[in-house]
Amino acid sequence: MGKTIMTADDSASVRQMVSFTLKQSGYEVIEAVDGKDALQKLGGQKVDMLITDLNMPNLDGIGLIKGARAIPACKFIPIVMLTTESQDCKKQEGKAAGATGWIVKPFKPEQLLSVVKKVLG
Repeated sequence: MGKTIMTADDSASVRQMVSFTLKQSGYEVIEAVDGKDALQKLGGQKVDMLITDLNMPNLDGIGLIKGARAIPACKFIPIVMLTTESQDCKKQEGKAAGATGWIVKPFKPEQLLSVVKKVLG
């Protein structure tokens, strides 16, 4: 049984790319369109990892991370932010909220996979 990764991004093309890259490597993928959608889905099933965009409507990445960390099953899962923001203050904010890592867009599929493999062990 492969590991399940949730990807939350309001861009369909980014979700498709992340999803395609992960599925090719044998991961199960759950897609969410924004933080609110992701939190609802996280409440109903166990995921091994969360990859989230920072800037999203309804609930942004920081809000999603805080919300996910409040769910017992998600307290210790790796959460990686995938974003165009590369500013240190944003990284600090993400870390403070509970993010494990950071990938700056545009990203290469192999870059994403190496981070996923690293944090999932």
